[in-house]
Amino acid sequence: MPKTVAVVDDEADVAALIRHALERDGYAVRVYADGGIAGAALERDPPDAVVLDLMLPVVDGLELCRRLRRNPKTAAVPIVMLTAKGEDVDVVAGLEVGADDYLAKPFSPRVLVARVRAVLRRAAQASEPNERSRIGPIVIDAGRHQVEVGGKVVALTATEFRLLRYLASRPGRVRTRGEIVDEALGDVDVLERTVDAHVTSLRRKLGDEGERIETVRGVGYRLREE
Repeated sequence: MPKTVAVVDDEADVAALIRHALERDGYAVRVYADGGIAGAALERDPPDAVVLDLMLPVVDGLELCRRLRRNPKTAAVPIVMLTAKGEDVDVVAGLEVGADDYLAKPFSPRVLVARVRAVLRRAAQASEPNERSRIGPIVIDAGRHQVEVGGKVVALTATEFRLLRYLASRPGRVRTRGEIVDEALGDVDVLERTVDAHVTSLRRKLGDEGERIETVRGVGYRLREE
């Protein structure tokens, strides 16, 4: 059964181009031109991935991304933001609200398909049932793709989950930004600030335990065990 990708873009020609490219690669595609309608439909019937424009009528892309991340049914669905806003500040804003990747218009359909394929592959790898680990009150369950802090489930994006799992694989060891890109973030064209944005979001979601993720100036990050 083909993977389903939801495309949320109010430009009909762009949406048609994306649909064609994804369907040629074997995906089932659902298209929405309205952020409000898309939000209700995606929460009712979550797809395997979302290609999300930033500038949308009714509900914009940033707010729709926030809503999807707050809903347990869609919290782990990979999201690729596709928008004309390509400045660093826009990229960071999109990643901070939970996007897994970001591609600016104009774009190559082949690159977009490769990005969708990559986020789906990384999401599948993150959910492989081969590990359950604990760092203090933080429990990382790879099989269930779930993180608990003090017994309470914390909703993370697929990228945030991979990042935490990567840092937790060697507690106390400093991971450079380059290592984080290669091993946790994968194929994203990552700016240094992109890694920082994911770390900031992850810390916030972990609450007080977010302080365990320590910044090593000029190098990267490490997860303090105790």
